[in-house]
Amino acid sequence: MLQLPLEQEDVELVQAAQKVIKDNYTFGRHHVGAALRTKEGKIFTAVHLEANVGRIAVCAEAIAIGKAISEGYRHFTAIAAVRHPDPEHSGAEIKPVSPCGMCRELISDYGEEMHVILPYESNLIKCSVKELLPLKYNRK
Repeated sequence: MLQLPLEQEDVELVQAAQKVIKDNYTFGRHHVGAALRTKEGKIFTAVHLEANVGRIAVCAEAIAIGKAISEGYRHFTAIAAVRHPDPEHSGAEIKPVSPCGMCRELISDYGEEMHVILPYESNLIKCSVKELLPLKYNRK
C-alpha cells in the first residue's frame, strides 16, 4: 500500500473529527465522527446517525460529504473518521478508523482522487481511496 506522509493539515482533519464526536457523542446514537477537507481548504464535520434498525444507519463520512455538497463544494482532498469508545472503556482514546465498504464506494464516487486517513499497522497513514477500493464498479 502506498503510504503518503501525513501533513499538518491531515492531523488537523483528524482533530476536527475527534472534536465533533467528542462534542456530540451519545451512547447508542453517535459513535463515529468524520471530517472532510475541500480543495479550497474548508473542513466539514459530521457524526453518524445510528438507528433502531441498523441497516438504515447513516455513516458520518456520508453526512460530511452531503453537508459539503449542500454548501456548493464539489472537490475534496481528504477525509478522516474516528470512533468514540463506549462508556465501559473509560479513558480510551477517540481513534481513527477505516471507512466501511459503503463509505469507500461513496468516497470514491464523490472524490476519485481523495485521500483517506486511517490506521494501518499501528500507524496513522494517508492513502488514495483507489487503493482502498480497487477495481471499483463503474456504471459508465
